[in-house]
Formats: sequence, C-alpha cells, structure tokens
Amino acid sequence: MESSEDQPGPQPQYPGNHCIRDGDFVVLKREDVFKAVQVQRRKKVTFEKQWFYLDNIIGHSYGTTFEVTNGGSLQPKKKKEEPTSETKEAGTDNRNIIDDGKSQKLTQDDIKALKDKGIKGEEIVQQLIENSTTFRDKTEFAQDKYIKKKKKKYEAMITVVKPSTRILSVMYYAREPGKINHMRYDTLAQMLTLGNIRAGNKMIVMETCAGLVLGAMMERMGGFGSIIQLYPGGGPVRAATACFGFPKSFLSGLYEFPLNKVDSLLNGTFSAEMLSSEPKDIASVEESNGTLEEKQTSEQENEDSIAEAPESNHPEEQERMEIVSQDPDYKEPKESGSKKDYIQEKQRRQEEQKKRHLEAAALLSERNADGLIVASRFHPTPLLLSLLDFVAPSRPFVVYCQYKEPLLECYTKLRERGGVINLRLSETWLRNYQVLPDRSHPKLLMSGGGGYLLSGFTVAMDNLKADPSLKSSTSTLESHKTEEPAAKKRKCPESDS
Repeated sequence: MESSEDQPGPQPQYPGNHCIRDGDFVVLKREDVFKAVQVQRRKKVTFEKQWFYLDNIIGHSYGTTFEVTNGGSLQPKKKKEEPTSETKEAGTDNRNIIDDGKSQKLTQDDIKALKDKGIKGEEIVQQLIENSTTFRDKTEFAQDKYIKKKKKKYEAMITVVKPSTRILSVMYYAREPGKINHMRYDTLAQMLTLGNIRAGNKMIVMETCAGLVLGAMMERMGGFGSIIQLYPGGGPVRAATACFGFPKSFLSGLYEFPLNKVDSLLNGTFSAEMLSSEPKDIASVEESNGTLEEKQTSEQENEDSIAEAPESNHPEEQERMEIVSQDPDYKEPKESGSKKDYIQEKQRRQEEQKKRHLEAAALLSERNADGLIVASRFHPTPLLLSLLDFVAPSRPFVVYCQYKEPLLECYTKLRERGGVINLRLSETWLRNYQVLPDRSHPKLLMSGGGGYLLSGFTVAMDNLKADPSLKSSTSTLESHKTEEPAAKKRKCPESDS
C-alpha cells in the first residue's frame, strides 16, 4: 500500500467507463457456453452454430444482452416484465400427461415457415406454448422448464461479458481441458491463494496451460511487480493471456527465459552469446506471418474454435503469437514497405528479445523471487528442484499436476533434499448446486477431479550440510545420545528374618 503513492502504476484498462471499444477482447456467453473473441468491424464470428458481426456491440457496456437478427446483426435486448406466477394456469401434477409426440400442433414445416418470415424467436416460443395441448396441464415447474428449453433452441440471445480469470478458466475447462492440463477453475484459485500472488511481487512461473496461469497472475498483480516466465521450446504460448486484453503497461513487467538455459544459469556458465541462436526462429516466423494469418482465418471460418487466436503446437506459430499480442502495431511483411525496412525491423525485434532475456537472467540470478508457480505437462520433480534455488527463503511455492503420483515422488524428493517446510499435497472437491425456489439441490453431473496441488514454503538450508567438521561432531553427539546406558543393579536391603 505504501508504495502505490510513491511509484505511479498502470491505469485501469477502462478508465471512467466499462464500454466496449473496437479492438477489445470480449467473451461471448450463451447459457453456460463461452467463447473469447476480439472485437473487429465487419469480422464474421461463428458461435453456437450462428454467425453474426460484432459492429453493433461497440459503445455498449459489458454485460449487455444482444439478439441475433437477420443478416447477422446484433440488437440490444430490451428487458420485459415477466408475468407473475399468480396469472399462470398450471396443473397439480404430470401423471396424466403422455409424451406421444402429438401434443404440439405446429409441425417442423410451420416453424421453418415462421423463421423464413423473419419472426423473432420470442414469438415462435409463444406460438409453441399456445399450440401445445398439454402445456396448461403441466405443473408450474414443468412449464418453466419447457419455456427455458424452447428459448434455448429458438431464441438467439448472446451476452457480452468482460474477460476474467474465472470466465476464461471455465471456458477452457468446458471446451478444451487438454490445453490447460485439465486444471479446474477452483484449483487455479487455490494456486493463486497458496502462492500469495499479489501486487509488487517478483514471481517465477513455469506453465504449459496456454498462458491461463500467467494471465491469472497478471490480473491479480494488476501491473505491479515482475513475472519471469520460463518456457520450453521455441517460445512461450500465450493464447489465453491475449484473451485477457491487458494494456501495454502490464507487459512491461513480464519477462521470459528459455527453460533449457536454466542449468547454465545455475552453474554460472550463462552468457549473452548463448542467446544468439534464439532469434533465428523469429526470422522464419515473421517471414511466414502472411501464410499463418490466412491459414488461421480460414480455420476459424470453418469451425467454431475456442478463441480467435488458437494455440498451436509449433514453435514458429507460438513465437508469432507472442509478437502480435505484445505489439498491436505489428504489420505483416507485405504491408511494411521495402525489404530493407523489414530486415531492419526484424533485427530490432531480435535485439529487443535478446535484451529482455538478459534482463530476465539478471532477475533470476538475484535468487530472491517471492514465489514459484509450476503447472506444466512435464514431470514436476526436476523442474521444482532446479527452480527452488531462485526463490528467497520464507516464500511459497505451488506445483500443479493432473495426477498425484508425480507429486508424491516430488514430495519425497523434497523431504530428502530439505530446505522446505509445511509440505502439503491436496485436492479440491467441487460440487455445483441448482438454487431455485423450492427445488434447490446438487446438480446430477459434477466434475470427477480438477488436479492435485503440492504446496510449501522455502527455508534457508542448514549450514551443517555444508561444513563437514560440524557435521561429524554432530553425528558423534547423536551417537552418544542414542546409546542406552547400562542397566544398574539395585541392591535390595536385607530384611530381618
């Protein structure tokens, strides 16, 4: 709190208002289905088997509900007063209702004809209710369930919400859980709490969850502090991080460092020349940007993907994704002018990335990080044993894994190594509830598991391990303590006989 007055920080993403602007990242919501997109004029978006344009949402506030009309246009939905329960005509039970498929007078051809005439989904639902012979015989709860089912089928209602950690984690877990290593949103919340993620921290993160964990940490830190991301392969994958729509000021405290250079950094053999081979990948990525962009656009038009910038397993596409997300002014090579200017721009980007890598190496070499977060598809034991050397004493660390067996092995190795306390292996249990009048109960379907967490705190290593003389004297003392004294014979007093 005291540092916020002395040091000016980044401003909120939407100062003064919460209106949607062109270029913002938003999340489309329909019932329990989410999709992250970027607002662009005249860009065709496909969501839940419907296509539309996002031009009309610009200027509206987040949380507004829109209706898809003819021609792919979105119109704000006006709230109407729903009839009270007193005016409804309902039956007492459903025992006499027979589901023989003959209760609805409207046929599929009639419904199709209504759609062709341009009648809205709300009016179609009302006609279905009026032409149902069994609707009035159903109970009030059954009527509400019927209306909700028909609205979901015929009414095209979409709500535009602001991206957040919870919304994006729910979206990924429901649609593409493999991309985030099957990490459930409550497990991610536990990681942020156990890792003491807060503003002003200096954190280390190693994750292969499409950048979801990184984005959650950046959101909680609010642009204050620094984050060093360790990445495998050619570059970090930040597809989910880009969906948050962070401003440029948030990226100033974000650093990345290749995972294969960590051992040389620990051994003291790291040098700037070791990074000279890294920018070669960026050159090939930038040269193929036009092809990749066209390929991604065609794929998104053909299928309903989870986000507008899908994650790729190829290092070249990963590098390109990072460049575009960090620099919105980036242009394709075919639009950037002459070839000479393009080469100079490419060299400038290579030098910038090399400089950022050196800054990340300098931060890691200080070995005073305030915490460590590991959530990757790799085995956690070698990662954690290496990265703990960069963390200061009395700091938390959290390791996520989809299975508990690797974490059990990691737990055993940490106990043998020492330097950690309060080790705990945990699994969160989540159950969703339906909360409605007179019918609140646990939902029939629930998640079977959201992964396991190994957490603890670092402490200063015992100096006795480094000094052999002290260790030998201590072992001598321990040997004396363990020896049991010889049993003494007790002299029994002679009794007068």
